[in-house]
Amino acid sequence: MQPHEPDSAPVPPPAYAPSVPYAPPSRRPVGPLVTALAIGLLLGGGGVGAAWAFGGDDKDAPGSGPAGDAHTACVALDGFDETKYGTKGKDGDIALNRFAAAGALAVSAAAGDRRYKPLAEALRRSQFGYAQELAFKGEVKKELTKARRLCEDL
Repeated sequence: MQPHEPDSAPVPPPAYAPSVPYAPPSRRPVGPLVTALAIGLLLGGGGVGAAWAFGGDDKDAPGSGPAGDAHTACVALDGFDETKYGTKGKDGDIALNRFAAAGALAVSAAAGDRRYKPLAEALRRSQFGYAQELAFKGEVKKELTKARRLCEDL
């Protein structure tokens, strides 16, 4: 008899690393989301501000129509404090709605009378500039100052 050799157990295959290393899912950039949110807030605030402006009994507005809209836009802009824009609480809400209302009313005035188009454009450029820069500086501040000067001339 031959010496008994132990049964050899099958050898498991070596553990291999996956052919493609694991990578966590990529994150989408948040810049476009923030821009869309800011524009949505501006437009939503414009609707609320316009409803507020049209719903009140403002006896100080000189007339109605485009001249009244331009005057009311300038009143809203006069009450707008850009240092409070984006802050929490009622001061931030007031700033957001006055800025949006001024833009909406200026566009309304320009639609009825082309003389108010420069005011509407200056406010539009400042609003869209803010939505991109998220700060009142540079061109945004320049357009806001231009809109305020146009209001002084009304």
